[in-house]
Amino acid sequence: MVRKISFIASCRVAALAALTGIATAPATPALAEGKKMIVAAPGIPPIFASVILYVAEKEGFWKKHGADVDVKAFDTGTAAARAVLTGDIEVALAPTPLVISQISNANANVVSIYGFLNPDWILATTDATKTNCKDLVGQSVGVDAVGAARSIALRIMLSGGCPDVKIDDMKQVALSSNTAPAMIAGQLTFGVLHLDDMAVLASQGKKASVVLEMKKTNPTSHYLLVTVRQDKLKDNRDSYVHFLAGMIEAARFMQDPKNADKVADDAAPVGHTKDISKAALKQFLDIGFWAANDDGMDEKKLAAMTAVQVKTGGIQPGKEPVKFDRLVDQSVWKDAKALVDKK
Repeated sequence: MVRKISFIASCRVAALAALTGIATAPATPALAEGKKMIVAAPGIPPIFASVILYVAEKEGFWKKHGADVDVKAFDTGTAAARAVLTGDIEVALAPTPLVISQISNANANVVSIYGFLNPDWILATTDATKTNCKDLVGQSVGVDAVGAARSIALRIMLSGGCPDVKIDDMKQVALSSNTAPAMIAGQLTFGVLHLDDMAVLASQGKKASVVLEMKKTNPTSHYLLVTVRQDKLKDNRDSYVHFLAGMIEAARFMQDPKNADKVADDAAPVGHTKDISKAALKQFLDIGFWAANDDGMDEKKLAAMTAVQVKTGGIQPGKEPVKFDRLVDQSVWKDAKALVDKK
């Protein structure tokens, strides 16, 4: 699934000001030779975290900043992270534990420029008689793919909430972002879900019980990192700054309750009804999901996630855990914020 959009930066400052309704400012250059940036939305259909991408697209925030962007859905955030690493795309919303492992284990040629601070992961079941740690052994559980974001979240939640249960004690069933529909259809009773997945279950009259919640089992966890290749960032830094400026504007737009209907409309690619998207939007905003006033790359949370990766084997024995200054580049967000504030 590809959600495609192409923008051409205005060649006249006056025209740009007229189109956007903002004060006259220096023109923002698009990608130099008309080159598009491809940003990956995890999941088919995309997970709700991706709504910020569709808001930036549909509300014209990338266009406003001269960014030429395609949004492309990938099966998982893990697949998207690998595509950034191979140079097939420019930007991925990648699971934080995966990025930490990639750099720690192999000094992967990637760096992070924005983050999603607070995971909403839940391990839930539609079987109300099986809600304890001991009940998990031998069960099939829906994830996106083995080793992908939901799978990693399951491992982390078990380590914090059910330390006597190992991920190998359960059978992981790969479903991309379709775990909730599989639970509704009765194909399995356990699944790693997002908040909006719980709303989908409820809308279909399927009652789900929470077994584990990331915010309780691992309260210092971090969810996603917006990752890019280091060499591409160095060669074309302005493009990433303008891309991130559009993301900052989208995050701010989403915070305003007056925009809830527009955001729910923009969220159509994730596959929810408008009512479910509006309900999910409030839940996600309540946990501070999309960073609007900072870069979302809290050093303490990232350090805690690095420690979890050491504990759970995500970082191989003998490998040096990545340091904060290698994991992130905070200068891109700072320049993007300055660009937004200037306009």
